[in-house]
Amino acid sequence: MTVPPDQQPDTPPDAVDLAVLASWMDDRGLPPGSIEGIKNLGGGTQNILMRFRRGGVDYVLRRGPRHLRPRTNDVLRREARVLTALDGTGVPAPRVIAACEDENVMGGAVFYLMTPVDGFNATTYLPELHAGDAAIRHRMGIEAVIALAKLGAVDHEAVGLAGYGSPEGFLERQVPRWMSELEGYGKLDGYPGPEIPGLERVAAWLEDNRPAEWKPGVMHGDYHLANLMFSPTGPEVAAIVDWEMSTIGDPLLDLGWLLATWPVGDAVSIAGPLGAAGGLATRDELIAAYAERSTRALDAVDWYEVLACFKLGIVLEGTHARACAGKAPKDTGDLLHAMTLGLFDRAHTITG
Repeated sequence: MTVPPDQQPDTPPDAVDLAVLASWMDDRGLPPGSIEGIKNLGGGTQNILMRFRRGGVDYVLRRGPRHLRPRTNDVLRREARVLTALDGTGVPAPRVIAACEDENVMGGAVFYLMTPVDGFNATTYLPELHAGDAAIRHRMGIEAVIALAKLGAVDHEAVGLAGYGSPEGFLERQVPRWMSELEGYGKLDGYPGPEIPGLERVAAWLEDNRPAEWKPGVMHGDYHLANLMFSPTGPEVAAIVDWEMSTIGDPLLDLGWLLATWPVGDAVSIAGPLGAAGGLATRDELIAAYAERSTRALDAVDWYEVLACFKLGIVLEGTHARACAGKAPKDTGDLLHAMTLGLFDRAHTITG
């Protein structure tokens, strides 16, 4: 059994001015008092996540890193918007309590406060209950699909997300967009180019077999086990987290993404302790569980999984290219290049 990751020291990140935060909270009418119980939480990005308590209420603050990236504030604004829109829909996600879109309040960064999640990340830790019960681990995969089906059922216009993305031509844009991204890596000195067997064949297959009809909806954009928090008392998903890639597109790509990263056989996976413990639902069981809870046609599910392999593989290849140029650790670049090759192997298997 794995053990929980160590908690970081109870000190606020340098980028969080507690006096400014307290004043801003007072202006929003939130419960007053001293800021206590600070815990710096790990996350899937470099963004700051800080849990704290004030006035008897627990909060999690999310903002960009001390040295903001060019699009960080826009991404945080979008996250706050989508999480606010999903409140009350039944989709398991943190609830936004208050958001600050004014970059002048806290050192140039926008930020928001959300409810803490009572859950754990199964790619880093398994509680004794889950580690010791294969039936619970099996059900965790089904619950991941149930949460995804709930997201795919949301009427994005009804919840105020019209204009959140550009669904027109979404599927048609995918292959050209990511082939262009891959071509752009060639500008990095030292990168020999994409040594990915069958790259062009997979791209051509995707173009030739693209679904003719689909229904737009809210997409998480990076739906895999590392972005799910599970309940400590059972297999249910407590929250879907890290919404920075969310948009309005084809929600079935989220299903393809989950399938492409699911720990089955030699598949590329970031499942960590959960994958090592085994006993998980099969690919067919995941698809069947989605079909039971969604009105979306799944006759092209293979296409969405191949697209996920294609897109994620190219994303990971970007770090390999940067490593070749000396802009990322070589061992990390080598590891992610191997994962890219594994994803394309999976795509080849599906496409025949």
